[in-house]
Amino acid sequence: MDTKFVLVTGSSSGIGFCAAKTLHQRGYQVIATARKDEDIRMLKALGICAIRLELGESESVKAAAEEALTISGGALFGLVNNAAFGMPGAVEDLTRDAIREQFEVNLFGTMELTNLLIPSMRALGRGRIIMISSILGFMSVKYQGAYNASKHAMEGLTDTIRMELAESGIHVSLIEPGPIRSRFQQNALGHFNKHVDEARSPHSANYQKMARSIAEGREAPFTGDPEDVVVKIVHALESARPKIRYLVTPLAHLLSAAKRILPAFMLDRLLRRKG
Repeated sequence: MDTKFVLVTGSSSGIGFCAAKTLHQRGYQVIATARKDEDIRMLKALGICAIRLELGESESVKAAAEEALTISGGALFGLVNNAAFGMPGAVEDLTRDAIREQFEVNLFGTMELTNLLIPSMRALGRGRIIMISSILGFMSVKYQGAYNASKHAMEGLTDTIRMELAESGIHVSLIEPGPIRSRFQQNALGHFNKHVDEARSPHSANYQKMARSIAEGREAPFTGDPEDVVVKIVHALESARPKIRYLVTPLAHLLSAAKRILPAFMLDRLLRRKG
């Protein structure tokens, strides 16, 4: 395999960290991103090139894109858009600012970064753009309205750019994991505490159950590991014909089939049990 530069966002933990480490071991020139200095130092200690990226700040996105292109000599081959966070809370409890914060990172920053890097891939006549979405990009569960919406929007834009880049040599893939072991839920609880006034909410009792579940480390059925997602990332980077969509974990396959087969009212009944 010739040396290829791949940018992986959100590499401090979970899927992003596993992807950066695995791709580095496979011989890729990985450019990993993180928000915190200590995470950048940790990645560099492993021999992985790491740069700062805060997707919620346009100036940071532009600086990271420029730095990645400088490091790669304008020859960036792959982009793994993994960085994202969750924003729990009933839609009626989420302010405009809370939803905007969710979209700034999960959608606007991600698409701005992608758009800044597409021209270099076009110039090379090749490239791989991999969007880490979620099963919540094609269906919704309660108390995840902002996250549901951000991932639905990501999938809509990803489907569009895939068609627009069809003749460019750039392949675009979506990866749709079910629940994966990571710090995602714990981090999401911090955003919930920042934005939701639990005491005034009619959903207060359910919020308390959610917090207890996270504190006790309860897992959803068929929870997978970050390595399960990275297998799909590797395929999307290395296959001559990468898939448009990759489902990850048995739950993702089950719910994808349920969405196609079940009437809407039955699917609603099934999904209402979640959350």
